[in-house]
Amino acid sequence: MKDKILTKATDLFLNLGFKSVTMDDLASAMGISKKTIYSHFENKTKLVEACTMHVFDSVSCGIDQICALKKNPIEELYEIKKLVMQHLKDEKTSPQYQLQKYYPKIFNTLRNKQFDMMHDCVVNNVKEGIKMGIYRDNLNIEFVARIYFTGVSNIKDVRLFPDTQFPVATLMDDYLEYHLRGIVTPDGRKILNQLINSNQD
Repeated sequence: MKDKILTKATDLFLNLGFKSVTMDDLASAMGISKKTIYSHFENKTKLVEACTMHVFDSVSCGIDQICALKKNPIEELYEIKKLVMQHLKDEKTSPQYQLQKYYPKIFNTLRNKQFDMMHDCVVNNVKEGIKMGIYRDNLNIEFVARIYFTGVSNIKDVRLFPDTQFPVATLMDDYLEYHLRGIVTPDGRKILNQLINSNQD
């Protein structure tokens, strides 16, 4: 039952927002009593924390599987972007913003975990791209990894990028292209252009 509650709560939170969904809403959606939910999760904060870590773990596991395939580094980043978008349900209500506003402690813990995971992923991606000659060999790898994380985190801020003006899927594509065009060699640019064209077909 605990897993079912976690799955349903995650779905509701990502679609409707962490603040908007109450324990009553969750109980009603599942056809169970609030008492049942509280027997597994002490309070809403504990449930929000469990849900955010559940999504983080799922995404991390998926990213590890993509990296294990040893794809071309440019393609790898597009596959990771696709996976993240699937897991976050296109972020209809900017859950990240609500999490930051109403559950800052959980948000900061999550952000630190995201940084550690993404930092290692991007560092390895850049090293591999340099080795293959598709990324420039004069890159400051640490700078690229950190600036990439900063960008990915901040484009989710609806105050900076209102979703009415910047639909999430397009924004993620635009940011990834922006990132890659700054680090590719001419050979890498050919691969990037092929990927962009094939994604538009």
